[in-house]
Amino acid sequence: MNYHRPQQRAGSVSDRSLYAPPKIQAVISVPQRIATAIKLQLQFYYYCCVQLGRGACNEGHFARTTSLRTKGACKRGAFARTGGFFVIAILLLLQRAAPLAAADSTPSAAAPKPNIVFILADDLGYSDLGCYGGEIATPNLDSLAKDGLRFTQFYNTARCWPTRNALLSGYYAQATKSDTAYKAGGRGSRPRWVGLLPELLKPAGYRSYHSGKWHLVGPVLPTGFDHSYQLEDHNHYFGPQNHLADGKPLPPTPADQPKYVTETIADYAIEHLKEHAAEHAGKPFFSYVAFTTPHFPLHAPAEDVARYRELYRQGWEKIRAARYERMKQQGLTACELSQPERDLGPPYAFPDAMEKLGPGEANLPLPWDSLTAEQQEFQAAKMAVHAAMIDVMDREIGRIIAQLKAMNAFDDTLILFASDNGASAEIMVRGSGHDPQASPGSAATYLCLGPGWSTVSNTPHRRHKTWVHEGGVSTPLVAHWPKGISARGELRADVGHVVDIVPTALELAGVTLPKEREGFAVPPLQGRSLAAALTGKTAGDRDFVWWLHEDNRAIRVGNWKLVAAKGDPWELYDLTSDRSESQNLAAANPDKVRELAELWQKQHDEYAALSVTAPSPDVPKRPGAGKKAAAGKKK
Repeated sequence: MNYHRPQQRAGSVSDRSLYAPPKIQAVISVPQRIATAIKLQLQFYYYCCVQLGRGACNEGHFARTTSLRTKGACKRGAFARTGGFFVIAILLLLQRAAPLAAADSTPSAAAPKPNIVFILADDLGYSDLGCYGGEIATPNLDSLAKDGLRFTQFYNTARCWPTRNALLSGYYAQATKSDTAYKAGGRGSRPRWVGLLPELLKPAGYRSYHSGKWHLVGPVLPTGFDHSYQLEDHNHYFGPQNHLADGKPLPPTPADQPKYVTETIADYAIEHLKEHAAEHAGKPFFSYVAFTTPHFPLHAPAEDVARYRELYRQGWEKIRAARYERMKQQGLTACELSQPERDLGPPYAFPDAMEKLGPGEANLPLPWDSLTAEQQEFQAAKMAVHAAMIDVMDREIGRIIAQLKAMNAFDDTLILFASDNGASAEIMVRGSGHDPQASPGSAATYLCLGPGWSTVSNTPHRRHKTWVHEGGVSTPLVAHWPKGISARGELRADVGHVVDIVPTALELAGVTLPKEREGFAVPPLQGRSLAAALTGKTAGDRDFVWWLHEDNRAIRVGNWKLVAAKGDPWELYDLTSDRSESQNLAAANPDKVRELAELWQKQHDEYAALSVTAPSPDVPKRPGAGKKAAAGKKK
């Protein structure tokens, strides 16, 4: 796959120090050992009786070694002449039988459990990666896609924390009281029957590691992770003030010693892997790497921003059209390109932000030619920073990949990459504020992508983060696993959702969901395993995919999708050819609207009832949660 992109910055994983542990010898199963012992014994007989000539194996030795006391069992050259051929036949049979014995042995001799690395981006659009049609340099993710799979119909929940809860629990966020939908207790502690993926994997011998954003209720380590770097400051890419290692606060980053947090997240992920290689090499691992990239504020190193500075001056219509053409060429989409919604701006109003950001900001996706020269320059600069953030994230993913290779774990590791929601149309200023005189992307600025470029990032789909139209809920899913995925560079059209990650991981690890937890019955997982789709088969049809966030609601059954924004009537789309959600078929299909609306409501009521069962005692809030932002409420 060839993508037009700026030249990559000098420096690569080759100049990083990486720890490579000694190779671990494979454990031979009991049946293999028995077969090997017999094989060696017969080889000895053959050597004695054939190679050393007549009588080399006298009847006394033969009787002692085989407990056969029959005289003349090896008399003169008879064994050498006839038994030798028998032994040769036995040896050939055993050579073929040993692998079969290993395959049919106890579970301990089964195929090794894969390591699992899940990498999550934050506010990344469906078309931002090179391997999904984008112009941004993402060679490491492109390489994973080239040697693995790309899913074309994978979904998230349209927002940060519901996606993370669904991803790690296997349940829709509303069922675990992990979204704002239900007032009976509100967003808060998960029911006591909820065990997150690290806890569920422990019986299979997995160790689990977290690095990056958390955004779940409660501390990290009690959920089953063995180590964690927890970033709670989401406003400062160059100097986090609130972050923790294994639950213990770290010193704020000094202003005169800035460190880009995307690199820090990768540093800790690599540190965890190094320790695993040195101290737990015989065990499988789960690594959850949750980057904050490219979530606002748009911050990136100046040298990375500079490489994209000229590219986006051509405007958002041309960039979007080019992405769409590449996506069609790669078979990623067959729908028409959605039309920009020129009158749809950010989901939340922060009028003071527009004043702080100055006359270059634009809170509507207006035609590029209608913008002033100042607006065009300001908007092009914002997208250059967005691209640089993704570029750096990909480079850090390359470092993680290099560490997996250095510890001889790469081939045995399932790597999955996705985004927590679509690109964001939000515009606000918080954290340490915005200095309009500072260079775009520097620590003193606070920029957001906004609806113009968010429309580009979510190509070819409609709308943005928080909405549950396709633009808000569609994510890339790259899957790579050399020993488990035989396909190379293929697309998968199986419909999937982040709620499927837990059942997929449990199936691959050979783990059965416990029947109860803390004395409460554990409901069946609400996702389904995608293991079959990884190995070349189809995951099959699913009953539905369901969404609700801030009264934006949707359900997909087959290729029918019923969707509505807050306060709007239901819309109906046939996603067979209309994932751009351009042709509303609700008026022509009232029965289908009624059928899907009833199913949506049924699931809503079921999840609402589950969310208040087995309530947990209050748990400590996330460190720093509840602190007032400089401007406006939480994103």
